[in-house]
Amino acid sequence: MLYRKVPQNDDRLSILGFGCMRLPVRDDNSIDEERAIAQIRSGIDSGINYLDTAWPYHDGNGEVVLGKALKNGYRQKVKIATKLPSWLIKNREDMDFYLARQLEKLQSDHIDYYLLHALNKKSWNSLLSLGVTDFLQQAIADGRIINPGFSFHGLAEDFTMIVDAFPWIFCQIQYNFLDRENQAGLAGLQYAAAKDLAVIIMEPLRGGNLGLAQAPPAIQKLWDSGGGGRTPAEWALRWVWNHPEVTSVLSGMNLEDHITENLRVAETGFANSLRLEELALVDRVAEMYQELMKVGCTGCGYCMPCPEGVKIPSVFEVYNKMHMFGEEQKAKITYALRLSGTITAETPGFASQCVKCGQCEKKCPQRIEIMSTLAEVAEVMEDSGLERRIAVAAKILNGG
Repeated sequence: MLYRKVPQNDDRLSILGFGCMRLPVRDDNSIDEERAIAQIRSGIDSGINYLDTAWPYHDGNGEVVLGKALKNGYRQKVKIATKLPSWLIKNREDMDFYLARQLEKLQSDHIDYYLLHALNKKSWNSLLSLGVTDFLQQAIADGRIINPGFSFHGLAEDFTMIVDAFPWIFCQIQYNFLDRENQAGLAGLQYAAAKDLAVIIMEPLRGGNLGLAQAPPAIQKLWDSGGGGRTPAEWALRWVWNHPEVTSVLSGMNLEDHITENLRVAETGFANSLRLEELALVDRVAEMYQELMKVGCTGCGYCMPCPEGVKIPSVFEVYNKMHMFGEEQKAKITYALRLSGTITAETPGFASQCVKCGQCEKKCPQRIEIMSTLAEVAEVMEDSGLERRIAVAAKILNGG
């Protein structure tokens, strides 16, 4: 494992951080605790020392499971990062309430790296008016918080304003070879680093889309042309680590093979280690992805829950894969299978269930025009053959 220093405190953080937003789950969507704990501890045993969670992850249970995983001496080996749920804060007292509950869940008397979650201009100004700087200063003074920071999901021009508004130690931004200009972007990464902030990267694989074991044919052909036998995930992670301004990269690992691969790749994640021709190859792949992908969804789930039951991330995932792989009939069957609830015994979550209430668009970090895109998906995926595909899928699952 390689490590990079936090400029203001000299902590050495593993360049691969364990993101706990997508822990393994059972059929009922609850966390598979035994497996998740084993994965987390295996990662720590292999050198990972930065673990990131948040209040809403896994319906509030993510912090609980992480706390259990860090028993038996593991807490002393790592730095925990979790986040104040900014959208739930109505007054100054709420800040202390949520922090106290998070300390209980994590079974710790302090949070090493504490973030204000999903800031943009509006949420930052709201927190300011409610006394968030006083909260941070008091929590730092009494030891509940060690290092203050924030995660960002706003416009680029607002990022520098927030960086300059408080003596932060670190920040967390989305960055990958497709999202170079989105949100904070490269300029934000460089600005934060110039201010001596550690920069934690989220969504390096854009919700897993950039790390598919078998990339879309046109993409795979480009990767193969580069030689070296690297997987798509390795290319994507190495590209982010190539930036010296990056401190650690979060990976939402929930499969043992993914953890093994990411740990292997992290051994070579040196800054400025990619050659010019390798960087040019990534640029060509990025251009191809932009041509193929229809929706810039990372699957983060901030848009959920939908009051009408639309499974927005799943809808967009299936739609994107149809365009990336060019397999329309296969995608339509998958859509019928997953969104009808046939597999999960849940209520349907079709795109056509959208009533355009707009709640999802207000919460989307990617600023996707969700309502109009759902209408587009419904027109393509919910044609006259939908009911037949649902029936066929149900028959197959029932052994018919």
